[in-house]
Amino acid sequence: MNLKLITACLLGFSCYANGSERNDIPDCYQHANVEEFRQPGSGRQLTVIVDQTVLMPESIQRAAWGQIDRFVASGDEVKLYSFSAFLPSQFMQLQFSGELNSPLPEAVRDDVGMQSLRAFDACVSEQRAFFQKRFGREFVAVLRAASEDIPRSEIFHSLRDIGSDLKSSPARERVILLMSDMLENSDFGSFYANRRIRDLNPQAELDKVASVQLFADLDGARVYVAGAGLITKDVNQAYRSGRTIELLEAFWHGYFNGSNAELVAFGAPSLNVDIK
Repeated sequence: MNLKLITACLLGFSCYANGSERNDIPDCYQHANVEEFRQPGSGRQLTVIVDQTVLMPESIQRAAWGQIDRFVASGDEVKLYSFSAFLPSQFMQLQFSGELNSPLPEAVRDDVGMQSLRAFDACVSEQRAFFQKRFGREFVAVLRAASEDIPRSEIFHSLRDIGSDLKSSPARERVILLMSDMLENSDFGSFYANRRIRDLNPQAELDKVASVQLFADLDGARVYVAGAGLITKDVNQAYRSGRTIELLEAFWHGYFNGSNAELVAFGAPSLNVDIK
């Protein structure tokens, strides 16, 4: 792989695979000058979303990285978003966007020049390590930038905006890993009362979301949540009853159903199933 290309990407310059579409992973077809043999991607998209109003325990951070690393395969598209509240330095941001290349199938390898084929194979063999390093760096930076001192948490608005953004990708299979306490605290309303997590009325809250058009369109995504119900320093008691969490989960099942998505697993706080 071209050392100058790697260095440029590591320094934060995007590498572009097709037209002006952002790709933070060096593109091996472009690098090896074999664009005419380009294979389609896998059609899978993993979107990792980090709520920066929550300090995630190290165990959850490590488990999430393990989940991501096991899931991502050749041809997959991966995005990383962060959000908190609509503050000058804390708005929703796309921190990483990249796509790993699909390898050349045997049926076309004989049609590729030997030098180009060697360059392509070498690039592909290094591409996953590059992804791990670059995405891992951004993922750690986003988690370390989290703060409990941010007074608001705009989960609904952020998911709606991210859903709109994801539509730019033609992915057929979308998976979302959402790392958040899932406790909205905004002008829309708060899932807290008297500095405690309140017991929600899921249907009443869903009706409120619908009335102000805060459902997202997540295009059939499967959603996995890690960190739900985590207690911050501003909450009076660290104890959360099972009933409180059940009601919170019921609300989010309804929310994602209304947002053209499926809540597959609700880690409260640990996500104990593999994302698939």
